[in-house]
Amino acid sequence: MKIAIDAMGGDNAPKVVVEGAMNAISDVKDLHITLVGDEKEIKKYLTSNERISIIHTEEVIGGDEEPIRAIRRKKNSSLVLMANEVKEKKADACISAGNTGALVIAGLFVVGRTKGIDRPALSPTLPTTNGKGFLLLDAGANVDANAHNLVQYAVMGSIYSEKVRLIKKPTVGLLNVGTEDGKGSQLTKKAFAQLSTAPINFIGNIEARDLLEGIADVVVTDGFSGNITLKAIEGTALHVMKLLKQTLTSSLKTKFAAGLIKGDLKNLKEQLDYPEYGGAALFGLSAPVIKSHGSSNDRSIYHTIKQACHMIENNVIGTIGETIKTLELEVD
Repeated sequence: MKIAIDAMGGDNAPKVVVEGAMNAISDVKDLHITLVGDEKEIKKYLTSNERISIIHTEEVIGGDEEPIRAIRRKKNSSLVLMANEVKEKKADACISAGNTGALVIAGLFVVGRTKGIDRPALSPTLPTTNGKGFLLLDAGANVDANAHNLVQYAVMGSIYSEKVRLIKKPTVGLLNVGTEDGKGSQLTKKAFAQLSTAPINFIGNIEARDLLEGIADVVVTDGFSGNITLKAIEGTALHVMKLLKQTLTSSLKTKFAAGLIKGDLKNLKEQLDYPEYGGAALFGLSAPVIKSHGSSNDRSIYHTIKQACHMIENNVIGTIGETIKTLELEVD
C-alpha cells in the first residue's frame, strides 16, 4: 500500500505528521508513505526513513486561503502535489490536515470522482455514549444537495461502515426535525421516499438530539445542515469540558474531588477527542482522500493512516462504484 500525505497541513505540522507516519510504518509492514513538504523541516523529526520517502516543496496552502484560487495558483503546494501522487497512480490514497476546502477541490479536480457519484461527501465519525460512534455525511463538502445525492451518501456510508468499521447491516437515519414519516422539508420528504427503497438498512427520520446516543450508525443530511450539526457537537463538547474544568478548580473541595477522579476525566477527554476514529473521508472520489483534523496530534495522524489502509485493503472505493452502478440501473 502506498499513501501520500501533506506533511505541511495542520496546526502542528510537520512534527505530528512525521511522527504519526513513523508509527504507522512500524505497525503496518506492507505500507509505504510519501511525505510531501519542506524536506529540511520534515527531516528535523524523521528518525527513520524506512519505507518513507519525501517529495520536496516549500509551497503551502494556508488554512485561510480561498480554496479554488489556492489550488489554481499553488500547483506546487504540498496539498496539490500530494493529490497528484494519487492521480498518477503513485499512491493509493492521500491524507491532509490542511485547508478543508482546498482538499475537497483537489479531490474533485485532481483525484477525480467515482463514476456515477454526483457529489462527494465529507464524512467524519463522531463519538456516541455507547462507544460505537456514528458516521455523519455530508459534513460540508456541498452545502446544497438533492434527494438522489442523499441516497448516494447513504449507500457510501453504509459500505464504509460495514467494510471499515465492521458493523453488520449498519443502520441509516435521515436527519430531520421530527421522527414522523411526513416531517421535514421538500428535500427530506423526497429523500425519505427514495431511501426507503434503497439497498440499505434505513430506519427512518432521526432528530439531532439523539445522535450522540447512537441512534444510527450512519446519519445522512445535506452539507449545510451537516456542517452546522458537526460544529454544534464540537462546540458543545468544548463548552462542557470548559465548564467542568471551571467547576472542579473553583474551590479546595472541588480540587480535591478532581484529584480523585483524574483518571476518569482523562478518559472522558479522550472519548470527546475521538482520534481513534481517524479523519473525515471524502466519499465519492476515485481513491481514498481523507481530511484529518487541523489540530491533529501524532495519534490522530496514525489512526487516519490506518483508516486509509483499511479503505484500501477492503476495496471500499471499488465497492461503492459497483453498488452505485447497480443503483443507477434500478433507477433506469
